[in-house]
Amino acid sequence: MKVLVAVKRAVDYAIKVRVKADKTGVELNNVKMSMNPFCEIALEEAVRLKEASKAKEIIALTIGPKAASETLRTALAIGADRAVHVLAEARTDLVVQPLLVAKILRKIVEKEQPSLVLLGKQSIDDDYNQTGQILAGLLGWPQATFASKVVINGNSAEVTREIDGGLQTLAFQLPGVITCDLRLNEPRFATLPNIMKAKKKPLEEVTLESLGLKLDGRLDVTKVEPPSSRTGGAKVASVDELIDKLRNEAKVL
Repeated sequence: MKVLVAVKRAVDYAIKVRVKADKTGVELNNVKMSMNPFCEIALEEAVRLKEASKAKEIIALTIGPKAASETLRTALAIGADRAVHVLAEARTDLVVQPLLVAKILRKIVEKEQPSLVLLGKQSIDDDYNQTGQILAGLLGWPQATFASKVVINGNSAEVTREIDGGLQTLAFQLPGVITCDLRLNEPRFATLPNIMKAKKKPLEEVTLESLGLKLDGRLDVTKVEPPSSRTGGAKVASVDELIDKLRNEAKVL
């Protein structure tokens, strides 16, 4: 079984994000970038499937500028066999939107013919949570989102997903699309020997034009603002005082 894993380069999750002075987006200059955490989980699951002899080949794919190749090298070091870099000299948190990403993935799927596509459920920069669902719709494939457990048996997949009421288990025939949630696994770190080996693994660069696509963002971000600063809390002497403040100051009662 061949597995395609989409990974995204995003601002490192441990970095405090700063909004640009003109409020057109967040500041990316001199900011540490890394693989989106949900994409790490998707990649880890693919590697575990290969270790369990459920998958034979893992292809990592990313979309973005030249610098995004670092994310693919990390994916190769973690366990992907080869990588595809779709070059797009644009901000992936603003211009490269889910519909375009899904169209790109469809083109790669048509070429590579994987049995399974794994994605993170969302990226931590734009938080769209749409790409996997759109891709499944374009391909006409079954999908399972927010996966917290994945079991592959031959040509079928059984996915446990988290919902408001608890857990839901879905089963479908491959090929299919799965988006991965936080509780699916604990991603591993790339070891130094594997980082060195990754430099020799194949990394193919593809242009949007060669796929018959172009940057066509359907949404315009008009303004980005930081969240309002929180005011300090206050102690009250009695329940009556608390109710009074909630009713007359907070206006929630």
